[in-house]
Amino acid sequence: MEPRGRASLLLGLLLLPLLFSGDEVSAAQNFGINYGQIANNLPDPTQVAGLLRSLNVNKVKLYDADPKVLTSFANTGVEFIIAIGNENLQTMASNPGAARQWLAQHVQPFIPATRITCITVGNEVLSGNDAGMMANLLPAMKAIYAAVGDLGLGSQVTVSSAHSVNVLATSFPPSSGAFREDLAQYIQPLLDFHGQTNSPFLINAYPFFAYKASPGSVSLPYVLFEPNPGVSDPNTNLNYDNMLYAQIDAVYAAMKLMGHTDVGIRISETGWPSKGDEDEVGATVENAAAYNGNLMQRIAMNQGTPLKPDVPIDVFVFALFNEDMKPGPTSERNYGLFYPDGSPVYAINTGAGSASGRTGSFDPYSSQTMYSSASRLAMTSWMGVVGLLVVLFL
Repeated sequence: MEPRGRASLLLGLLLLPLLFSGDEVSAAQNFGINYGQIANNLPDPTQVAGLLRSLNVNKVKLYDADPKVLTSFANTGVEFIIAIGNENLQTMASNPGAARQWLAQHVQPFIPATRITCITVGNEVLSGNDAGMMANLLPAMKAIYAAVGDLGLGSQVTVSSAHSVNVLATSFPPSSGAFREDLAQYIQPLLDFHGQTNSPFLINAYPFFAYKASPGSVSLPYVLFEPNPGVSDPNTNLNYDNMLYAQIDAVYAAMKLMGHTDVGIRISETGWPSKGDEDEVGATVENAAAYNGNLMQRIAMNQGTPLKPDVPIDVFVFALFNEDMKPGPTSERNYGLFYPDGSPVYAINTGAGSASGRTGSFDPYSSQTMYSSASRLAMTSWMGVVGLLVVLFL
């Protein structure tokens, strides 16, 4: 990275107290983050390791098994979920030796220095239209699981796969949650596998998509975890004040219909874009800051869903960086908490408020939006240190 680029990342590290404050600091210790790399301008993984240590983030999910990332995070204590891409499922399913070879290359060289705790096999396979890939998913998972056991890592590394919430045919009311009938032949044995191996069922859930599709009928406060009367489930009389929790409980209900109350759920992806195309209603900096900030407050409270109030939600936020090479609408490139230079895309609000009533800027330099006079004094001190270190750094 060029010197000025390193200085920008250093500036971002020193601004972290302005991104997370209060309860969000403790929340950062209990949530994970997705580290995507579909970009041509991201910092070196060694610098990313420093960034995440400053945030107290101790769980990271990758979409591959990048050896440079895994090496850079050695001895940091950060837990990693690594991934096997969809393109490898057929090989893994048909050739057990391929699974052992993959682990020998992507896992063995990095443990125990780097904490690899889960391997995801495929991503959102069941919401696609490739029947062959769907059929290969569970055999590939079983091959990896067997290879993990052969290496003596069964007590350390779980095996799972991430699914879109669209695998549900019904999601509201949550108690009526049910998987799509056309997927039952794949999901039933998949849940049996999770029950037998004590591994989690991973869900990618984005309330943003529901709001974008129908902003006239979906309440913005409801999807942003902001004050609202909520929606009651007529079958259970449980009240839901946000869509994400309703989606989680709908998955629990769907699993129960298939005979499983023994499988846990992790939200492997959720987030909100800070920018979108003209037709992507709600993709704003303000809403992204509200969604992620309010979610982190809930995590800091060890809050569970209405159906399972004693089971804290387990969430991986999407994503660490904006990724400039992702295809699709503008929103796809703007889910990051940070720009590639390490500076925050927005500062996360420390208090919940009305989505429609908030008019303040989320500029981390703004003293009027978020900071008391004492905070501004602290910020001035930080900026003095920044100025000195940038001069030295350059």
